[in-house]
Amino acid sequence: MPWLPLPYEEWKDSRDTLHMQLQVIGKVRLALSPLEPQWANVPLNLPGRGLWTSTIPHPGGEVFDIDVDLLDHRAAVRTASGRVERVPMHTPVARFYAELMAALERAGVPVEISVVPSEVPDPIPFPDDTVHATYDAAAVTRFWRVLLAVEAVLREHRARFRGKAPPVQLWWGSLDLTTTRFTGRPVTPPAGADLITRVGGDEEQFCGGFWPGDARTPYAAFFAYMYPKPDDVERAPRWNDALGEFLLAYDEVRESPDPRRLLLDFLDDAFARTAPPT
Repeated sequence: MPWLPLPYEEWKDSRDTLHMQLQVIGKVRLALSPLEPQWANVPLNLPGRGLWTSTIPHPGGEVFDIDVDLLDHRAAVRTASGRVERVPMHTPVARFYAELMAALERAGVPVEISVVPSEVPDPIPFPDDTVHATYDAAAVTRFWRVLLAVEAVLREHRARFRGKAPPVQLWWGSLDLTTTRFTGRPVTPPAGADLITRVGGDEEQFCGGFWPGDARTPYAAFFAYMYPKPDDVERAPRWNDALGEFLLAYDEVRESPDPRRLLLDFLDDAFARTAPPT
């Protein structure tokens, strides 16, 4: 896949709308799937045309999934019995939420979800969110193509590790695409940790990935970190004190003679500097 430009300022409004739509979809999976260690039941996967929940068992006995087509820009609720209900993406978040809930009802798999977005500042409940209403289809498709290019390299990095390493996944809370390596060593989350940290931070892990930027970090970038943070890691090259992780700008990778090699070297170097001895 080509390494396409992804200028944050040019698509930030569409980015935020897409983010909230994916949160609605992700919360459907969260509501109906059994909780797994490190939130393994939560993220979305990358199929051939966009994003996908994987199959979801419904209490009524049906099995369904939600397929997000980022070429035709619609989400489809698909049941094992053959029902398909589609929802357009070119809508404000409040309307998308209402139409997706109605589609689930028509398909025979009604769901009640938490309507407050996760991991974002100043969250607006989905039924009230008419603020996020911009949807540039071309920009969203470009973002998805960037994800495909990045995923290929993250999968190569993941394949080298012989331990526990879940598939490359998109986390809809923070909108990042990640690969994670677990050491098998348990960790006690810090006192007062929130629910996300208590479930996700109970095992030593190295995480590397990509996110498209947000209002606080307005550019696309790659990141890497070891949890818990090793001592003296702040002295290492590419360490970002503000974010508490290694950081590499997406444009630096995209514009390099060999983007794949630069990204692999970044991930490998961060892992070598932070991984505990076996």
